[in-house]
Amino acid sequence: MCGRITSKVSPQDLQEFFDVVRFDDSIDWAPRYNVAPTTQVICVKSARDGREAFPARWGLIPSWAKDLKIAASTFNARSDTVATKPMFRSAFKARRCLVIASGFYEWKKLDAKNKQPYYITRTNGHPMAMAGLHEWWKSPEGEEIVSCTICTTEANEMMSELHDRMPVILTNDQIAPWVLASHRELFCICGIGDDRREEDRGAP
Repeated sequence: MCGRITSKVSPQDLQEFFDVVRFDDSIDWAPRYNVAPTTQVICVKSARDGREAFPARWGLIPSWAKDLKIAASTFNARSDTVATKPMFRSAFKARRCLVIASGFYEWKKLDAKNKQPYYITRTNGHPMAMAGLHEWWKSPEGEEIVSCTICTTEANEMMSELHDRMPVILTNDQIAPWVLASHRELFCICGIGDDRREEDRGAP
């Protein structure tokens, strides 16, 4: 699970670390230290002339949703079911992105009433590229909203002491495949979404 992140990145950071060439004018670059679902996060997607940074509402709203309420439960997407779950499969096939974070928080349960917060960052201080999905939604009143979700996976050895899930943090060599590869290629490249039934896998 990933329910709080920090955002302290600049346009220069996105150019240097993620090869971003275009920036949406509506991005809020002010440092934020407790970014919660339903608020704005900074994302990066592939575009015709290079990668583009854009703002998105954290909590994916599928195109068929009737209202915004669904976003309260869609700020994370399990990486093993994104390819088949109706909520996420369309975005997984065609609208993958990077959700950029400086770090994220996780809470360790100490007892029935108390939890200890931990802040997780890269040891080198560089921003994280979390595997994300984005979607466009239009309200009955005509309002257009771009939303996103962060994909999660089983916790690694370090994170397992805090929680059994963690965000999918892409390595440098996984970033291009995540935003560019066909969704079936990702089963081999990143190990994401490979929950297909045996009959769907085809012959070896």
